[in-house]
Amino acid sequence: MAKAKKDGPRRKDGAWDPLKDNKADKNDAAVQPRTPQTESHSYRLAYADDEFLSREELRPVRLQLELMKTEMALAERGIKSTVVLFGGARIPAPGQSAWAARNDTQRQNLEAASVYYEEARKFAALCGRHSASYNHQEYVVVTGGGPGVMEAGNRGAADAGAPSIGLNIMLPHEQAPNRYVTPELSFNFHYFAIRKMHFMMRAKAVVVFPGGFGTLDEMFEALTLIQTKRMERMPLILFSEAFWRGIINFGALAEFGTIAPDDLNLISFVETAEEAWKIISDFYDTEK
Repeated sequence: MAKAKKDGPRRKDGAWDPLKDNKADKNDAAVQPRTPQTESHSYRLAYADDEFLSREELRPVRLQLELMKTEMALAERGIKSTVVLFGGARIPAPGQSAWAARNDTQRQNLEAASVYYEEARKFAALCGRHSASYNHQEYVVVTGGGPGVMEAGNRGAADAGAPSIGLNIMLPHEQAPNRYVTPELSFNFHYFAIRKMHFMMRAKAVVVFPGGFGTLDEMFEALTLIQTKRMERMPLILFSEAFWRGIINFGALAEFGTIAPDDLNLISFVETAEEAWKIISDFYDTEK
């Protein structure tokens, strides 16, 4: 009997693996003779058949794949914790026009809101510089990967020479990845629910800038998880107290009784990047 060469087949983790690699079979199937049988959809390898994987009945599998793909990539990169940055896609960088404005009032408001783009960029740079002392494995900035405040977050991390994560979602507009996301940490989702899980799974802080329905949805998701103790207590920081109190009467919820008075303490309001980082630093007793 012929002997195996060297130590034989092993997986990346060192485990012995005598089975033929699935990639090899996929490549072999692609060069098989073209016949009516081999070209039939039924003959395709299940894991290489896009039409099969897109069937309605395969939704549970697709949900699992979206959870696993990002999780495996972040784990392989060694990322242990993140700082989540939410905010409006329509807020422009300073000096840029408000591309999303539909009238003069919106244009004026959005262009004035460019100060939040700048603060988000500064804040993410602070996170990135602090993350460097942890080999960029802790306090890694994660955004929704799109334009506006999201872009500012990834851009600030890049300013500090730090990697950052972008969790994009398939939408008809606004959500092409911004150019500051670390390419190998740029992900795309079909399912909002799985994307939300990835925002929270490594979060050590949630920082929210002015935004629209999406920002509100993400903020209340995080706030509810903390309030109900389904998630560890962590800093939940809102930039621009005037904006948030202008659109949400938090005190009225407590006064009416639909939240506890102490629930108001789950939220911190700030105006500057330095204030936001100090809250996080004090909470975790890190070096300033």
